[in-house]
Amino acid sequence: MTTSTEASTDEREVMTWEGYGVAVRELAQMVADSGFRPDLILAIARGGLFPAGSLGYALAVKNLYVMNLEFYSGVDQRLDVPVMLPPYLDKFDLTDARILVVDDVADTGHTLKAVHEFCQEVVAESQTAVLYEKPHSLVKCDFVWRRTSQWINFPWSTEPPLIDGQGTTIVLDA
Repeated sequence: MTTSTEASTDEREVMTWEGYGVAVRELAQMVADSGFRPDLILAIARGGLFPAGSLGYALAVKNLYVMNLEFYSGVDQRLDVPVMLPPYLDKFDLTDARILVVDDVADTGHTLKAVHEFCQEVVAESQTAVLYEKPHSLVKCDFVWRRTSQWINFPWSTEPPLIDGQGTTIVLDA
C-alpha cells in the first residue's frame, strides 16, 4: 500500500521527511488518545532518536533518555544479540517511572525485548511506540503507526555516511 507519506520502491517502504511528520504526529495522537501519560521517554538509539524527540514535543514530555543498543550492522545484517553501548543508562533514573520506549521500527523485536528486560524491575509502567512494526517481531508494540514486512528507508538513514568508521571523509563521485 502506498500513500502520500510513503512509497514502495524495490520492495521497500520509503518514508520521506514530510511523511515522517505526518506519521509521528499520528503516533503521538494514538498515545494521547490512550490516556497513557509517560513521565519520560526512552529513545532507542539511533533510529529511535528522531521519533522520541518528536513525541516528546507532541506529548509535552521534557524528560528524554537514550539507550544505545547495536543490533543491525547493515541491511538485513544483524549481530547474534543486541549489545548495549556506552554511555550506559542508570536504572535508578527509571525507578517508579511511567516510560514510553520509542524506536523507529520493531523488526525482530530483540532490541525492544532487551530494553524491556533492562527496565522491567524498576519502572512503574512501560509502553512501546514505533513508527513501523514487522509481523514477525517478538514484541507487539502498544502504539504502531504502520505495519509492514518490507525493509524501510527512513529519511535519516537512506543516504550513505559521509565519513567512514575510522573518521575518514568518504570521497563521493562528482
